[in-house]
Order: sequence, then C-alpha cells, then structure tokens
Amino acid sequence: MHWIIDAMNVIGTRPDGWWRDRHAAMVHLVDLLERWSAANGADVTVVFEQPPRPPITSSVVEVAHAAKPKPNSADDEIVRRVRAAPDPSAVRVVTSDGVLSQQVGAAGASVYPAAAFRAEIDPADPPDVSRRRRSR
Repeated sequence: MHWIIDAMNVIGTRPDGWWRDRHAAMVHLVDLLERWSAANGADVTVVFEQPPRPPITSSVVEVAHAAKPKPNSADDEIVRRVRAAPDPSAVRVVTSDGVLSQQVGAAGASVYPAAAFRAEIDPADPPDVSRRRRSR
C-alpha cells in the first residue's frame, strides 16, 4: 500500500497552534511520518501546497509539493499522483477533504480520515471525543 498524505489537512486536525509556525508543523509531520513509516514498513508520500522553505528532506518519506502553489493545489497534485499510479487501488489517501475524497475514490484509491491517521501517528495527544461531548 502506498500512502499519500494531504499534509495540511492532517496538520490541521489539531488546534495546537501550528499556524504560528507552519514550517515547524511541517517538519513535525514529516518526523512523525518517518517514524510511522519505519515502524510499519509503509511507503509514504506527503504532499504540501508549496515547497517548504527551508526545504524538508527525508530518506524515508517522499516530501512532495504541488507544481504551482495556489488554493487546493496539493489536492490537484494528489489526484494527479493517484491517476498516474500503476495500480490506484494500491493507494490510500489520507484526507478529510470531501471533494478530494470523491476524486481519489473515483480514480480507484481508498481514503483514510485525517484525524484518525493523526491519532495513529501521534498518539501522545489523541482527540478525546467522548470527553468533549460530556463537557458540553
């Protein structure tokens, strides 16, 4: 299974202040993905809207970006990669974007929800839905 990660969609699953330092959040995501990939033997590509500055490199995870940075350009790049895959059914896209989910599903890939994936790769602070419901 080849995993393609909608980077900012996964980063945005937790309101942990990532917007104050986007680059640090991107580096942290790649670090989490490297550890998860190494532990699971997963083939992972993480896609950003634009090239991280300074660049983020990895020997474990492919760090990719859209050809032209614009709104939803990472989505376009993810769809392009799914369609170009020799076997799209062997691709799993991590996102909670409804439109992107429909597009990659139509192209033959499966979809894994971003928040569930984030909890899997970063279980130190998994979302506790039951506690939030009780406190309302």
